[in-house]
Amino acid sequence: MISSITSFNYKTTTPTPSNSPTFSFHGNIVQYCYMPKKKMPLSLFASPKAPSFFTITRAGNTKSSGKGALELLEPFLSFFSTSMFNFINPPLHPSVDPNHVLTGNFAPVDSELPPTGCPVVEGELPQSLNGTYIRNGPNPPRHPHGPHHLFEGDGMLHAIKLSDGQATFCSRYVKTYKYDLENNHGFPIFPNILSGFYSVMDLSRCAIAMCRVLKGQIDPKKGFGLANSSVSLFANNLFALGESDLPYAIRLTEDGDIETIGRHDFDGKVFINMTAHPKVDPETGEAFAFRCSPIPPYITFFCIDKKGSKQEDVPIFSMVNPTFVHDFSVTKQYIVFSESQLEINPLKLLMCKGMPVMAEPDKVPRIGVLPRHASMATGIRWLEAAGFNAMHVINAWGEEDNEEIILVAPNAISIENLFQNIEKVHFSLEKVRINLRNGSVTRTTLSEKNLELGSINPSYMGKKNRYGYMGVGEMIPKMSGVVKIDLELECEVSRRVYGDGCFGGEPMFVAKDAAVEEDDGYIVTYMHDENNGVSSFVVMDAKSQTLDVVAEVKLPRRVPYGFHGLFVKDGDIRKIK
Repeated sequence: MISSITSFNYKTTTPTPSNSPTFSFHGNIVQYCYMPKKKMPLSLFASPKAPSFFTITRAGNTKSSGKGALELLEPFLSFFSTSMFNFINPPLHPSVDPNHVLTGNFAPVDSELPPTGCPVVEGELPQSLNGTYIRNGPNPPRHPHGPHHLFEGDGMLHAIKLSDGQATFCSRYVKTYKYDLENNHGFPIFPNILSGFYSVMDLSRCAIAMCRVLKGQIDPKKGFGLANSSVSLFANNLFALGESDLPYAIRLTEDGDIETIGRHDFDGKVFINMTAHPKVDPETGEAFAFRCSPIPPYITFFCIDKKGSKQEDVPIFSMVNPTFVHDFSVTKQYIVFSESQLEINPLKLLMCKGMPVMAEPDKVPRIGVLPRHASMATGIRWLEAAGFNAMHVINAWGEEDNEEIILVAPNAISIENLFQNIEKVHFSLEKVRINLRNGSVTRTTLSEKNLELGSINPSYMGKKNRYGYMGVGEMIPKMSGVVKIDLELECEVSRRVYGDGCFGGEPMFVAKDAAVEEDDGYIVTYMHDENNGVSSFVVMDAKSQTLDVVAEVKLPRRVPYGFHGLFVKDGDIRKIK
């Protein structure tokens, strides 16, 4: 009996194909062999003797090292979790099966792309539209060994610089601590958490990562986030964000390149993580944010002033369930949180019961209203809003002497499908009226279409605005078109459908420099034609009845579907630290 495995030879052999693993014994050597159909045959040799080194061989390539047992386990686990996957793991749900998730234009591109000039193939880029559109999204640099969800994968920024009618495109990874560590090692080190654990192999990957922490090979204080969700500009810093970590400061160069400056903790005053959707007041320069946690306090609110100084935390203990909160809203007087039916349960990981975030069908959603500059959360009011599950917020503002709050947000119908069958979720854009006098909440549906990933004129954040620009969902974040919603008339007033096989992402409104009216500007987005595999950058006229295409730029390669972006004007770029 082998009490411990201390030496490996990992190499190709030519066994007879078989649907079952085989073992053979040769003295002190145990040979394991498994050759699934149409996959590379693999053999593992283990010896109970304890040499001071181990050997890994693949296709005749041998390397020796004295790194010890922990490093020894890594190639074994890699082998075990790929070659043995078909018969020791239960079949994965398509939502977390990387062979299903990472297909079509959801598949990652295989490398970064330095600044590259792009031709304008339709219309002309407005001479006054000078700046950089930069969009974030997941792009795993190597094929995952285990479960993988659409929302996971290292963040890659796709930026197009516009200058005097010319366009330059660039794609760069956000150089997070996780990305750099795994890039240096050449294989995944951190297990995917959102996709969940389903077998002993998933727990084993987590256990090995914990061993690396104990050995000092991983520093948990440096975070392990993906920075793959959004881009935000505040306190003269440009950030790439993901809600499982702190933001990463980035820089745009004059030639259109993207550089990662590093993880930003605001002089050590922001801990662990923060939302990927901070709200920036265009008049005061303040940024409002929160962090979500699986342990109390489940929500902690804080403010960062225009100089980048973080104010004191405001923990909200009156949220008594570990709710997954992705976004929130800010008015001139209040902070508004939407407590949905989604809850975080880390025990599901330890029990191999799948994803740690699931919907609780018996829970009644609530809306929490907190004074904007509260130093304590004792003044928060919670109002029940049955059936209202908002993942994103378009805008909010006060009315009737701030005795009422108007909240505009897509409501996720059938939220229990959000992570496992997102194509079954209908996002109903709603206008919610919160009456602070009598505690009532009334809702009006603004469109019957499946609408998500929207934007407004950013100068209207937190105050009354008339227009919202929403993506028409095919399968979020894959959008088949864009609509313009009149929030005053409470109806759709303009639309554009991209065409058969053509899909875009979040429509981003960009105001003209000399804009007088709220909708005087452009809508920009990346678009992909699945018929020919070509991606483009599209500029639309936000005031026109059919959102006419002003210009289309052909990109030098495919841009995968992703999440949130930002248009940064040249004047703001020059202010970035």
